[in-house]
Amino acid sequence: MELSSKYNPKETQDKWLKFWKDKNVFHAKAYSGKPSFTIVIPPPNVTGILHMGHALNNTLQDIIIRYKRMNGFEALWMPGTDHAGIATQNVVEKQLAKEGKTRQDLGRDEFLKRLWAWKQEYGDTIVNQLERLGSSCDWSRTRFTMDNEYSDAVKEAFVLLHQKGLIYRGERIINWCPRCQTALSDEEAEHKEKNGKLYYIRYPLKPNPPATNQTEYLTVATTRPETMLGDTAVAVNSQDPR
Repeated sequence: MELSSKYNPKETQDKWLKFWKDKNVFHAKAYSGKPSFTIVIPPPNVTGILHMGHALNNTLQDIIIRYKRMNGFEALWMPGTDHAGIATQNVVEKQLAKEGKTRQDLGRDEFLKRLWAWKQEYGDTIVNQLERLGSSCDWSRTRFTMDNEYSDAVKEAFVLLHQKGLIYRGERIINWCPRCQTALSDEEAEHKEKNGKLYYIRYPLKPNPPATNQTEYLTVATTRPETMLGDTAVAVNSQDPR
């Protein structure tokens, strides 16, 4: 048999992907008696498709999980995808805008159907891409962060924490989107650099000895002069010649 001078991934990948899936090679058993080792995949967002950063990250995880599996561990690499919150909503709203519609036009239930349709298309694409990378995940355990079981678990945890007084309502400065009418995390808010100012505050020192009338000062530079109102002490390095 003559060996090809070039590697043809299609000839090899399809064969072994089918073999791994048919034989359920990467399935981890809960009570096998072996020492356990688990990696929960950082779930890719269903806002698009995987990029080179995902390929790098998942290759490193794959190396670790295969190494542990070969060393006798019951190794589970748990796969899944993330709904991405407001980011996915924005992508679907852009689709609607091309149709001349808004999420308000559709109503809550219809808009949720559009979100699930988006997840079905791109979530499946992402899982397929991970499979094509040869990722040795336990595909039978694939999850989505909005699966009913997970949503129920989040609600239950929220209620229990609220009953214990660990979750409460308070007034805070937050990022607010006037278009979406919702709070945004720092990661979801667009940041813009602005030139700030540096303020110099002179803090008076106690006279030493106390009888002297000459006041000395310690100058501190800050971009937040309003914090002066809460200052109670200034610490200095005693070894600093200044």
